[in-house]
Amino acid sequence: MGCRMMNAVPEGVLLEILSAVPAPDLICRCRPVCTLWRNVIDSSALWKTKCQRDGFILRRCRRIPPDWRMFYFLHLRKKNLLKNPIAEENFKYWHKKEDGGDHWKVETLPGAHGRPFPDEKVKKYYVTSYHWCLKSQTINLKKEGYPNEFMDIVQPNIIIKDWYSARHDCGSQYTIHVQLLSHDKTVIAEFKPDPVRIEQWSTAEWAQIEYTFRMYGPGVRYIYFEHGGCDTQFWAGWYGIRVTNSSVTIDPGDLST
Repeated sequence: MGCRMMNAVPEGVLLEILSAVPAPDLICRCRPVCTLWRNVIDSSALWKTKCQRDGFILRRCRRIPPDWRMFYFLHLRKKNLLKNPIAEENFKYWHKKEDGGDHWKVETLPGAHGRPFPDEKVKKYYVTSYHWCLKSQTINLKKEGYPNEFMDIVQPNIIIKDWYSARHDCGSQYTIHVQLLSHDKTVIAEFKPDPVRIEQWSTAEWAQIEYTFRMYGPGVRYIYFEHGGCDTQFWAGWYGIRVTNSSVTIDPGDLST
């Protein structure tokens, strides 16, 4: 159906029709067709309708995002920006900043004197030794599809999650350090809690740590993620802290709260 014929269709009906079109086609194919289509596709109403259609929001929401189109694309892009978080590819993508004792190692869950992980899909974990073991990744936000202007203006929430556990028979320490960095790697904001110390004969249950960066200001171009630890009894082998299922996500937020 050509644009001339579509001009006779009420704008509300046109909006409903176009909102069913996949987002890339809307931008690349439909928007250049004519002024009417461009105006409808550029409207907040269309992108709000797409958010509802695709289940990104409820029919009633208590907050309104500054840009419905950007809110929609944030949901499409939402993923874990850390690569190889559950050791399926050994240490690929990770930089071993410190590799003390008998070095980092990958083991299969639940491991000796360990507990099952809450998510059955997670099969492996990274384990530390009797001297400090730290590993890191640096995320380039532009390469992951988040333009500089978007990060500066919208400043979406950046959610950090990590899971850690100790062996039942050995004490250990866990540490995490996350930084939001500028183009020249200057620190804009950071999360660096005190190390967690777990005593010997613990329950060995897996625990999750979570932190959200909000309203951190313009200029964020990279995210630096580092975690690790060691055992506290200096036993040869791999008796230190265990980590897995780490994640860094760009989150558009929940409009229902």
